[in-house]
Amino acid sequence: MENIYKRLANMLDHLATGFPTSESGIELKILKQMFSEDEAELYLQLTPALEKTEDVAQRIDRDTREIVPLMEVMARKGLLFRQKKADSVRYCIMPFAIGFFDQFEHELTQEIAVDLKEYVDSDLGPTIMAYSHPQMRTIPIDSELVAEWPIMPYEDLKKVFDDQKKIALLKCICRTHGRLIENGCEKPLETCFHLGSQADFSVGIGRGRYIDAEEAKAIVERNIRETGFVIQKTAGQKSQAICMCCGDCCLYLQSLKMQEKPAEAAKSNYFAEIDADHCTGCEDCLERCQMDAIVMDEDIAGIDYDRCIGCGSCIYGCSNENIRLVRKPEDQLYIPPKDIIEAFTDIARERGKI
Repeated sequence: MENIYKRLANMLDHLATGFPTSESGIELKILKQMFSEDEAELYLQLTPALEKTEDVAQRIDRDTREIVPLMEVMARKGLLFRQKKADSVRYCIMPFAIGFFDQFEHELTQEIAVDLKEYVDSDLGPTIMAYSHPQMRTIPIDSELVAEWPIMPYEDLKKVFDDQKKIALLKCICRTHGRLIENGCEKPLETCFHLGSQADFSVGIGRGRYIDAEEAKAIVERNIRETGFVIQKTAGQKSQAICMCCGDCCLYLQSLKMQEKPAEAAKSNYFAEIDADHCTGCEDCLERCQMDAIVMDEDIAGIDYDRCIGCGSCIYGCSNENIRLVRKPEDQLYIPPKDIIEAFTDIARERGKI
């Protein structure tokens, strides 16, 4: 039933950063592989607001005994968000990304992965990080790297972890996707953290395991030194997820690289600065940069400020300790929305969808 998948694609395009229509129709092929017709039909009847199953059944005039098993299957596939409390279970729809793509690990096949690569290259990639509020925002990898300036609590990774009651560690869906099509890297897989109710959901569907803040910080510390990962967190001051990303695999970094000026799209409050007088021209920092923001001029490294997203990864790649992060002037600082819901609402409004 072609029409139901077109309706589903249209609905997804109205959520957050959207689900753009392609000339090839590859997005419909992807949805057909991810959703059965029954699942697509039910998704179209749900909303982004959490609802109890009995309330959904009453609202859409369907039998609770019919829709509860289907909603549970969809949640376990990652297609619906599920919140469990002592006295109730509630469900809601999620956008494609950030959303059910990020939870689809167990159902991801090579065929879907190949189609997703085509879709990212053609339509999704150029658009997903092209709006005023980035879905995933780069933050400095360590507050100590920017010790000369006060750092906002939502940009202080250690504080973010310390403030969480629940943290789940997950495999990176982007790196998993890349390996299925032999297009990914061999960097570690367990590099994504879900927080709060998102952590409960991910553990509940078998996508992750609980860890404490100290383990989370140790994992970050080890990986940023060894791999050159970029730290990204979900839109908004209150985090739902934190990921360690690479330009080889990450959907959001790939989209950033496609933008004319990645520095503007990333909305980072920092940029890297190299002391040219002490640069030895070793080029180690080039290998660390995920944005191709470091350029060599007569064997001296410099920064392309249109491309630098202020992650700080290059600092760990400089054996001479010759790179630092600098905070942007006050009139250029970006203050994120309070949470991802506000960010998604602003993006949808910017896209003319609400």
